[in-house]
Amino acid sequence: MNETFTGLRRLRLVALLVAGLAVAATAALVWSGQAWGFLLAVVCVLVAAIALWVALWTPHRSSIEKLYHDGVLVPAVVSAAEPGGIVLLALVDIAEPGAPVRSWALITRKVRKLPGHAPQLGERVPAIAVRTDRAPRQVGERWQLVTAMPIAWGTRDDAVIARACDAITEVEWRLLTENLALASRVKRTATKRLLLDPQHLPSDLG
Repeated sequence: MNETFTGLRRLRLVALLVAGLAVAATAALVWSGQAWGFLLAVVCVLVAAIALWVALWTPHRSSIEKLYHDGVLVPAVVSAAEPGGIVLLALVDIAEPGAPVRSWALITRKVRKLPGHAPQLGERVPAIAVRTDRAPRQVGERWQLVTAMPIAWGTRDDAVIARACDAITEVEWRLLTENLALASRVKRTATKRLLLDPQHLPSDLG
């Protein structure tokens, strides 16, 4: 099962629940007839509106085909096998397409299942970079939150996965392997992301 899709579906359910609670709170506050109740009711209406927007926006974002179509192919490798899941270390360019320079970063993601791949250190896992921040636009020239969605979640065809692996340059795979030791450091960051120093990147990195 695609765990990105599951997460987005959970987000929609939570948003609907919050919207329902906010509407109920609004009705109760208005019914109270108190001046302070009307002020709080306005806040609840805003909360309900935002929650409903998220609930309506999520189905658009949760299309598996759209996520794979809009995403960028990136390399990921197994960096650790932990109880309840596998930790992936991925290399992504978080700069917007029109930015004058690239911004390469390491990101981590813990997944429960990884069909078609062995849970061994360094296992190559082609993935799609998916933007997960809720802002309508990126801040500055970088996306704020990006995660990796394994190709294996979209297909069980080994040939498709192999072609995706081959489409990623050896420079990227090698850079990831050389930085496996940084996975634990990346995982401890709030955004699960660590920007790489451009001065220390291979000159032939695309």
